[in-house]
Amino acid sequence: MASSSSYSNPPCAACKFLRRKCLPGCIFAPYFPPEEPQKFANVHKIFGASNVSKLLNEIQAHQREDAVNSLAYEAEARMKDPVYGCVGAISVLQRQVIRLQKELDATNADLMRYASNQQSNNNFNYGRSDHHQTNYEFYNNSPNTTWNNNPEVDDDIQ
Repeated sequence: MASSSSYSNPPCAACKFLRRKCLPGCIFAPYFPPEEPQKFANVHKIFGASNVSKLLNEIQAHQREDAVNSLAYEAEARMKDPVYGCVGAISVLQRQVIRLQKELDATNADLMRYASNQQSNNNFNYGRSDHHQTNYEFYNNSPNTTWNNNPEVDDDIQ
């Protein structure tokens, strides 16, 4: 004989949290799976189950998943920062973007100065070929650096 109770899906996280039977048309079931109990717990603590239920019933079905994800994100942010919530996180990220933009601008300015200096150095050395030595290079690189290049005089000194 078959038993009178048939196998049913586990209750959604909302119904489990609220300790009620999860009915087939439960508004929370598609968005709060049993594997994510903390998601509903945060949303319930910040917004309340009744308010979330009203919100989900008032919006179109294709918008509900995005609404629940937004509520869950805001609820988690409010749990971390009760005063500012996700606005605090957004402010931190905006300040970081501003700081990084200033750093990027300064680096680009340095790069432009470097490129400009390299260009002016290249223009200065444009007429000079590398196989000709300047007088400075000739005297500093020559093997015999005495003033008198006469080897006989050098031998007499030693």
